[in-house]
Amino acid sequence: MSLRNAARAVARATARPWGRAAVPSNADTAVAPLRASGRRQISDFPGGSNGDDAWATRMWNTMRARSRQRSARAFHSSSNAASEGGSATPTSGGGIMVASGHPSSHPQVLVVPLNRRPLMPGVIMPVRVMDERLIQEIEEMKARGQAYVGTFLKRTEGESENVDPSDDMHDIGTFAQVQSVIRVPDISADTLKNEDEKGSSGDNKVDIKAKAEARVRAAKGEDGGGGATLLLLGHRRLRKTATVRHQPMVVQVDHIKDPKVADRDDDDVLKATANEVIATIKDLLKVNPLAKETLQYFAQRFQDFQDPAKLADLAASMCSADDGALQEILDTLDVRERLQAALVLLKKEVELGKLQADIGRRVEEKISGDQRRYFLMEQLKSIKKELGMERDDKTALQEKFREKFAPFKDGAPAHAVKTIDEELNKLAGLEPSSSEFNVTRNYLEWLTSIPWGHSSEERLDISQAADVLDADHYGLEDVKERILEFIAVGQLRGTTQGKIITMVGPPGVGKTSIGQSIARALDRKFFRFSVGGLSDVAEIKGHRRTYVGAMPGKLVQCLKSTGVSNPVVLIDEVDKLGRGFQGDPASALLELLDPEQNGSFLDHYLDVPVDLSKVLFVCTANVLDTIPGPLLDRMEVVRLSGYIADEKRAIARTYLEKTAKERSGVGEKEASISDAAMNSLIEDYCREAGVRNLQKHLEKIYRKVALKLAKAKGPEASKKMGQARNKVAAAKKALEAKEDELKKASVSAKSKKTVEAAEKEVEDAKEALAAAEAAVIEVIESTEMSDPIVVDAGKDLIEYVGQPPFQTDRIYEQTPPGVVTGLAWTSMGGSTLYIECTAIHQNGTDKKGGTLTTTGQLGDVMKESSSIAHTFARSFLAGRFPGNTFFDDNALHIHVPAGATPKDGPSAGCTMITGMISLATDRPVKPNLAMTGEVTLTGIVMPIGGVKEKTIAARRSGVTTILFPEGNKKDWDELSDDIKEGLEVHFVSTYDEVYKHALSAE
Repeated sequence: MSLRNAARAVARATARPWGRAAVPSNADTAVAPLRASGRRQISDFPGGSNGDDAWATRMWNTMRARSRQRSARAFHSSSNAASEGGSATPTSGGGIMVASGHPSSHPQVLVVPLNRRPLMPGVIMPVRVMDERLIQEIEEMKARGQAYVGTFLKRTEGESENVDPSDDMHDIGTFAQVQSVIRVPDISADTLKNEDEKGSSGDNKVDIKAKAEARVRAAKGEDGGGGATLLLLGHRRLRKTATVRHQPMVVQVDHIKDPKVADRDDDDVLKATANEVIATIKDLLKVNPLAKETLQYFAQRFQDFQDPAKLADLAASMCSADDGALQEILDTLDVRERLQAALVLLKKEVELGKLQADIGRRVEEKISGDQRRYFLMEQLKSIKKELGMERDDKTALQEKFREKFAPFKDGAPAHAVKTIDEELNKLAGLEPSSSEFNVTRNYLEWLTSIPWGHSSEERLDISQAADVLDADHYGLEDVKERILEFIAVGQLRGTTQGKIITMVGPPGVGKTSIGQSIARALDRKFFRFSVGGLSDVAEIKGHRRTYVGAMPGKLVQCLKSTGVSNPVVLIDEVDKLGRGFQGDPASALLELLDPEQNGSFLDHYLDVPVDLSKVLFVCTANVLDTIPGPLLDRMEVVRLSGYIADEKRAIARTYLEKTAKERSGVGEKEASISDAAMNSLIEDYCREAGVRNLQKHLEKIYRKVALKLAKAKGPEASKKMGQARNKVAAAKKALEAKEDELKKASVSAKSKKTVEAAEKEVEDAKEALAAAEAAVIEVIESTEMSDPIVVDAGKDLIEYVGQPPFQTDRIYEQTPPGVVTGLAWTSMGGSTLYIECTAIHQNGTDKKGGTLTTTGQLGDVMKESSSIAHTFARSFLAGRFPGNTFFDDNALHIHVPAGATPKDGPSAGCTMITGMISLATDRPVKPNLAMTGEVTLTGIVMPIGGVKEKTIAARRSGVTTILFPEGNKKDWDELSDDIKEGLEVHFVSTYDEVYKHALSAE
C-alpha cells in the first residue's frame, strides 16, 4: 500500500470521536535524527498545541503532501534495497527502511545487547555500544550493504544461570536494521594526549577545566567517551535458540511473525481495544508534545493504524514504563494480550501525565504569583518615592533611630546626645553593604533603646508597701524594716537613690522571692540575673565592639528590657562567682555595686557613661566567706536565719498549702492536713532552715490527693475545670496588655480622653479576670466531693510521703560521763552536735598517758580547738582535783558523730573541755543542757556566731538549758520572744562558770 493510503488510513482513524488522556514517553531519544532532518515539528502546525481532532486531520493532510514529494527522491534508492530481496519505504532522513526478505536470509544475527528499554518493532532508537570488535563488524556489514542485528535486553542480576553467555539476555529480542553508525570521540584520552603533546612542545593551550575533568573521570574509572552510537530500526521479533559465537556474540534465531489483521476482522473485542489504544494515544498528544513526533514517524512508515500488533508496539514505545514491563510486552506473542498490556501502560502514562501537568501548573502559578508580587512591590516603592511618601532604607533607618531616641532626648546627658548624633551622621555616609554599616546600626539600636533619664513613678506609701511585703512573706522583719526605711527616706527627700542590699541565709528562706516583693512594694520594674559560676567579665561590662557578635553587659540589657532607669535588680548567688581567663567578675562588680561610682558606669560596648545610681540592687548569698572583702565592704548585709517550727507552720498554713492546692487543682474544702500531720511533717521530714523542702512535701501530698479525687470525679469534671482555667489565663493576658497600653497612653497621649478610655479598658479587663476566677471557684464547688479527704499523722502521712528520714536529733536521752551536747551552725541552719570522749584501754604496766586522738572528719580549726581543750583540761583538773591523775595515766580519744559529715569551727572548745572533765571526774553533764563557745588556753570563753540558728536547733532537740558566751548576750536580746520561749540561758565569760552550770553538784 502506498504512503497516500497510509496517510488516508491515519486520517480516518484520528477523525473518530475518541477522547482519553495522555502521558509523556521516551520518544525524545528515538526521534533525535528526525529533528536534524530540517522538517518542521508537529507543534509548528496550526492547532498543534491543543491536540484536538481538527488539528489531527490538518496534520495528516500536510504529511500526505510532503510524502508525495519525498517518494520521488526515495524511488531511485528503493531499487538497491529491493535487490536484497525485500521492499522499501522512505526513512526520516530521506533514506529507506529495508525490510528483510524471507526469514531464512538471516538465520544467525549479530547481537547488540541493550542495558535498558528493549527495542520495539517499528520503532527507531539510538543505542550506545562500547565493544570495539562489535562496532568494526557492524561497520564492515554497513560497507557491504544493509546491516542487520538482533537486539536483546540484558537480564537483571539473579535472573540468569550463566550456563551460556547468551543466557545473560532475554530470549525474545528484535530484528533491527542499522540506519547509521556514529563514532563518539574519547574525550578523556584525547584531552590527556593533547596535554602530553602540547606540554612537550612547550605550547600548553589545552583547556584546564577539560584536563581536570578528564583526570577525575580517569581516576574514578568513568566513561569519558569512545565507542559508537547505533541508530537502530526495529523490524520484527526474534527468539534466540543457540549461541554460535561469543566475541562478538552471534546467535541462531527464529523469526517470529505477527498474525495479519485480516485474520482478526470479526474480533469485536480486539477492534474495541485497538480503538481505545488509538484514543488514549490521541489524549497523550494533548499533554506531551514529544509523543507527536513518535506518532508522525510511525504514520509515515506503516500503512494501517488498525493493525493491532504494530499498534501495541507503538503504544509500548510511547510509555515510560520500566524495562521489565516493556520486555513483557515484547515477550507476549498473542496480539490481544499484547494490546491489552500496552493499553494498561498507556493508561498509567495518562495518569502520570495528569499529575505531571498538575505539578507543573502549581509551580508555575506560584512562581508567577511571586514574580507578580515582586514587580508590584517595586512599582509601589517607585511611586511612593516619586510622591515623597517613602524614603530609601538608610534614610528610613535614620528616622527610626531619631524617633526612638526622641522621648529620652531631654533627659539624656550631653555626651550621650553627642555620641548618638555622631553615629547617625556616620551611618548616613556608609554603604548598606559594608560591614561597618551593620556594626553602626547595632550600636545605634542599643544607644537609642536605653531609657536615658526616664524613671518610673514609685510608690512611697509606707503602709501600702508594708501590706504588700506582709502579704507575700511571713517573718523576715529585718528585710521588711530595711525596705520601709528606704521608702521613708525617699518620702522625706522627695526622691530615692539606689542602694545595695545583700541578703545572706540558708537555702529556702525566701531570699530570691523577697526581691520580687520589694519591686511590687515600690511599684518598680524587676530584673533578675544569676552570677553563680560566672567567669566572664564581659557578662557584666559588655564586649568591645571590635568583636563579632559583641553585646552589652547584663545591666545595659536590663535597662533596655525594663525601659526605666530605676528598676530593682536582683543579683542572685553572688557568693558563687567564678574566676577564669576572661577576668575576675568579682572585681568588675566593684564599680557596679559602689554607690559612689555607679552614677557613671562605663560599659565596654556602649563606651558611654550610664547612670545606675537610681537602681536598687538586691544581692543574695548563702555564706559571706567566699565574697571578696572589697566587694563585701560595699554591701549592706541583712542576715536571714532559718525558721523555727512555729514559723514554718504559719508559712505552710498561710502560703504553701494554699499554693499547693491551686497547683494540684484541689478545692479548698476537698482536702486538708491535720495539725498533727503538719507538725510531724515539719519535725520528722523537713528540719532544714528553709521551707523549700516543706513545700515539696505539701505538693507531693496534694498530688496524691488529686489522683484520688480525679478517679472519683471522672473526666467530665476535668474538662470543665480546664475550660475555666483557660479563660482565667486569657483574662490575665488581656489585663496585662491593657495595663501596658495604659502606661503608654499616660506617657504619650495628648488628650485626657485617650487616657480615660485606656483606664476604662483596664477596669473592664479586671472585671473579666475576676469573673473568670469566680467561674473556676464555682466549678470546684460544683464538683466537690461530699466527704473531704483529711491527711492525719501516723500511717496516713506515711502513705503519702513515706517513712520519715529524721527521727530525732538526740542520740542520748541521758548523756553518760564523757559525752556533752554542743551546738553548731551550718549553711542549712543550726544543729546539735555531740562530743564523745573516752579513755583508750591499755594492757600491761607500761601505760602511756597524756596523748589525744580525734576522729569525725574534723577540720584544722577544730583540731586546734581539741588540742587547746586537752591542755586546758589537764591544767583545770590539776587545779580543781590535785590528786586526780586520770590524764597522766590515760590516752584520750575524742569523736564527733556523724563521721561522714565534715566539721570545722572554733565554737566547740568549751564542749570538748567539759567532755574531758566529765570523763576524768566520772560525772555526767546535767540533762537537757547544751553549750557553745570558744575557749582560750587561760579559760576565757570567746563569743561565737549563729546564735539564732543554734537556739532553733536546741529547741528542736528538746534542750531546755543553753550556755552562751557573755559576748553573745546582745545577739540573744535581739531574738524574738517566740524563739526564746521555754529556754533557760546562762551567759559565761570563763570556763569556771561553764563547770559550775554543767558539772558542779552545787
